[in-house]
Amino acid sequence: MSPGPLLVAHALVTWSLCGLIWFVQVVHYPLFLHVPAAAAVAYEREHCRRITPLVAPLMLLELSLTAWLCWAPPAGMTRAAAFAGAALLAVVWLSTVALQVPLHARLERGDDRLAKLRLVRTNWLRTAAWTLRGALAAALLL
Repeated sequence: MSPGPLLVAHALVTWSLCGLIWFVQVVHYPLFLHVPAAAAVAYEREHCRRITPLVAPLMLLELSLTAWLCWAPPAGMTRAAAFAGAALLAVVWLSTVALQVPLHARLERGDDRLAKLRLVRTNWLRTAAWTLRGALAAALLL
């Protein structure tokens, strides 16, 4: 039995975000620590200007597809699996809103080494949740 288009779309979006978060976690966020203080605010603003149009639509699409899977799981998918994915997505969104967005707001106001370190450290929560979502998406396709 082949997976339905909803599961394939869900997997593609989730894997895209999973790959992106690993890049951000391992490469991009640590580089914030190497930006000179005089350029830190401009760098942060440019980061937000560039990443938001990339990430926001994917996150909203992932949220929509996850809600759809919870509402009407396709044949072969349990409601428990759909809600497990939704719980992981809730972790991503709560972390984004409660941790990463406020830290980025601090960095837009000025160079703050502690905020940069916290950004890297707290982003592991999103990285783990998206990685687990990627694994779940793969399992659902199989």
